Amino acid sequence: MIRAVVRTGASRYGHEHLGILHGWRGIIEPETRPLDRAAVGGILHLGGTILRSSRTNPYSRDGGPRLVVENAKKLGLDALVAIGGEDTLGVANRLHADFGFPVVGVPKTIDNDLSGTDYTFGFWTAVQIAVEAIDRLHTTADSHDRVMVVEVMGRHAGWIALESGLAGGADAILIPEVPTAVERVAELVNQREAQGRHFSIVVISEGVQFTDGSADSGELDEFGHVQLANVSVGDFLARRIRELTGKEARAVVLGHTQRGGTPLAFDRALATRFGVHAADMVADGLFGRMAAVRGDRVIDVPLAEAVGTLKTVPPEMFRDAEPFLG
Repeated sequence: MIRAVVRTGASRYGHEHLGILHGWRGIIEPETRPLDRAAVGGILHLGGTILRSSRTNPYSRDGGPRLVVENAKKLGLDALVAIGGEDTLGVANRLHADFGFPVVGVPKTIDNDLSGTDYTFGFWTAVQIAVEAIDRLHTTADSHDRVMVVEVMGRHAGWIALESGLAGGADAILIPEVPTAVERVAELVNQREAQGRHFSIVVISEGVQFTDGSADSGELDEFGHVQLANVSVGDFLARRIRELTGKEARAVVLGHTQRGGTPLAFDRALATRFGVHAADMVADGLFGRMAAVRGDRVIDVPLAEAVGTLKTVPPEMFRDAEPFLG
């Protein structure tokens, strides 16, 4: 999602705001709408849905980056606020580095994998949705003596799986940072069965790769990522558990359920604070930087720092969760 900001007044916040719909595609193929008070009033429960989204990468198209710059000038933009994750902000960083493009960033990804900020808004809402699903699946798993495999989002980072698995009382948590053998999961299920616990809840990140192979093929998007919507590691794991243990195992893929609906109060407040700070950065000409939260303070960091490396789950943090599993 992208929000463009056009400065028209002398006061600190005296700007005309223009919404660029459908992300970077909305600049390559200009599609805009005014973002005045009437347009944005009462949207807190909708999040950023009104801006739409896309998986467009200007750098994957011939002349794409220069077209973005030229169209931004035609639209009369003085600055651009890029709202997104590693891909959106990665493009913003490159445009700033290559063309001096006046852009500031706001970290918005439920994967919580952007460096430079403790949290991205949307993350804790996604965790809460996953926890609620796990709570409900406990009933079915227990009453039917089943293994329920809950697949949550997380391509490269297992933050959602870790936090929702811990809060939901999962019996196993699988994250991309820690390669796992399917046989190890099957062994855990058998151990629980021998102890008289005839059901198991397994939470798995969508980006997990198994040491003994998995369904990891699929088409790539414009950023070079496998389109995980067409590859379900949850289905793969449930099938292998059935084969290795003889127990009934079902996969539940939460998918985009985690991305919609009403955001938590924490995420609403954090997004609002990020927005205020982004406006301050534009007013002060602090381009090439991203709003970030450290502790209880909202600060800004270089975009290059934010997208330089992914923020993944530290090994020691995952080890701290292991005593509660199984």
